[in-house]
Amino acid sequence: MRFEPGTPVRCEMTKWPDRPHWVFAGRYLGADEHGDWIGFPAGSRFTRPGADYVAPYDQVGLVPHDGLPERGWIAAFHDPRGSVRVYVDIATPPAWDGATVRSVDLDLDVVQGLTGRVWVDDEDEFADHRERWAYPEQLVAGALASCRSVEDVVRRGEPPFDGSSSRAWLAVLAADRTPQ
Repeated sequence: MRFEPGTPVRCEMTKWPDRPHWVFAGRYLGADEHGDWIGFPAGSRFTRPGADYVAPYDQVGLVPHDGLPERGWIAAFHDPRGSVRVYVDIATPPAWDGATVRSVDLDLDVVQGLTGRVWVDDEDEFADHRERWAYPEQLVAGALASCRSVEDVVRRGEPPFDGSSSRAWLAVLAADRTPQ
């Protein structure tokens, strides 16, 4: 799904099978070979049951294109002043429904900190929810494969996790707010 740059979009993440999770709004920035990029300027509000977060810095999100072989994730790339560089939610392949992108967050996260260290977060939550919510084995296999693949690409610093890919889109977001 392609939109004009600046089009308001909405992101809705649920937890398996259909429990509410994070909801947030942004602006469509554009697309490249990796997917659709969404801008979340400082001050963007992210809400979920029991939590409300206002982003102190800019960030851009990447929704991988349908044609990519591995797309069980949604990534966030943060302004260098943030607390992490990259935060990738391992999820069901995201799907656009009009101007809303939806996906099921499958607990596992691949994170790259400011020092460049990469780790997988919430493995304990994944193990607990896998049993508690009876994740189907195909879902489990897909999540684990996505996690391994994304972790490997982030560790190697390959696009779009190379730093320059997201910097270009953070610059688009910043320029969008600059008075002409």
